[in-house]
This record gives sequence, C-alpha cells and structure tokens, in this order.
Amino acid sequence: MNKFFIHCLILIFLSGCATIKAPPEFSYIETPTDNFTIASWQKITSPQTTYKIYIEGDGHAFNARGFPSSDPTPKGELMRELAYGDNSPNVIYLARPCQYIKSPLCSVKYWTTARFAPEVINAEYQVIKKIIGNSPVILIGFSGGAQIAELLAATTDLNITKIITIAGNLDHAAWTTYHKLPPLSDSLNAADYLTVLHNLPQIHYIGTDDKVIPPLLAHQLVEDSLIVEVPGATHHSGWQPIYPLIHAE
Repeated sequence: MNKFFIHCLILIFLSGCATIKAPPEFSYIETPTDNFTIASWQKITSPQTTYKIYIEGDGHAFNARGFPSSDPTPKGELMRELAYGDNSPNVIYLARPCQYIKSPLCSVKYWTTARFAPEVINAEYQVIKKIIGNSPVILIGFSGGAQIAELLAATTDLNITKIITIAGNLDHAAWTTYHKLPPLSDSLNAADYLTVLHNLPQIHYIGTDDKVIPPLLAHQLVEDSLIVEVPGATHHSGWQPIYPLIHAE
C-alpha cells in the first residue's frame, strides 16, 4: 500500500478524502511547519522556473446552521479544478492549516477568528519557501485564500511576481461589518498593507452575483482597473470562463 493510499484511508474517516481525485502528475505532500502540518498537491517539472500556487479558501468553516464546523476541509472543488487543469510546469494546490489534516494546535479559532493569524501566515510561508526557495511565484487565492496571498506578499520575502484573487476577501474588517458578523479579532488584515502592495501586479476577479463577497467590497478597496467582474458568478459557481485566463498567466 503506498503512502498516499494509506493517508487517504485515514482521511476518509476524518474529512472525506475518498472524494479527492488528483491527476497522476500531482503528488500529495505533507509539510510540517512550526505550528501546523500543511497538505498540498504538487506538480513540479521545471524547478528553476516560475511556480503557480493555488491557495484554498476558508473551506467548510461553518455548518449549515451557522455554527463553526468541526472540520474546515473544503467541500467545493473550485481551486483543485483550477490547479489540476493548469498545464504550467510548476503547479501547487495548497491547503490551509487544519484542512485535510489536523495538527495538535488545530482548534476552531483557526478557521474562525484566527484564520489569518500570524502563525497561519507563517505556516503557509514556510511551506511555500521550502518548495520554491527564491524562485518567482504567482499566488492565486480564492475567497479567504486571497487574504493569505496578500499577507504573504506584504509580510514575507517570497519572490511574488503577481497575485490573482477569485471572490477574494480583501478586507475582512469591511466584510464582517457588511455582514454584521463578529470581527476576526485574532487575524492580520491585508487592507492594512495597501501601501506595501500598491506596486505589486495583481488582478481581482469578482462575481456579479456573489452574495458572500459582494463586488462593492472590492471596488471600495482597490482600483477599478485591477478588478474584473465575472457576469453571473456566485461565490462558488460560474467561474469557468476565467479558467483559461488564469492558466495562461
């Protein structure tokens, strides 16, 4: 029995790994960091060239009744589909802490109030740095993964050449205010680093029918020239028209 199959048998019980299908060129990797072990699926065929890293969103952070879930592993497949369909030489689908694999430090706060805490950003940084070293990288973040991408750009030494966000939560303070939710009090906020991020190439895809991250939140924060509205896209569906655009980066 190979390592991936054994790991999946364990995750079937924990988080439904039986539904996860990856192309054969992608390898499942678990990377320990200071605080979390992070799951990723990696295809690396030209290590000295640009990497594209797809950062997962907040996942199944809350259940249907609005209470924090016991397991934030995502149920949607948007970011896996995007990553697995990308023919670029170096592609990584990167999970967030406590998704797919639980570390001893994992607790509800890391997919609620502390989802963008310094230790979370550091964990994502350590994984990426171990994979790419000083090579150039494009970060693609979905929903809360957009916060991760921007905070990595603002606070670390990664050689980031571009950020692409999809339905991105670019200012979680504005987002919680809009939805009348409790603030993410244990988290950093990318909106506090706009000056640092100003000169970084970036593009933000937003869905015209997204009720979770409505377009106005992006328009309030970044220049219209950096925003592309995707007609009919909701938070989790209708993004297929932009797949070729992202794959071409």
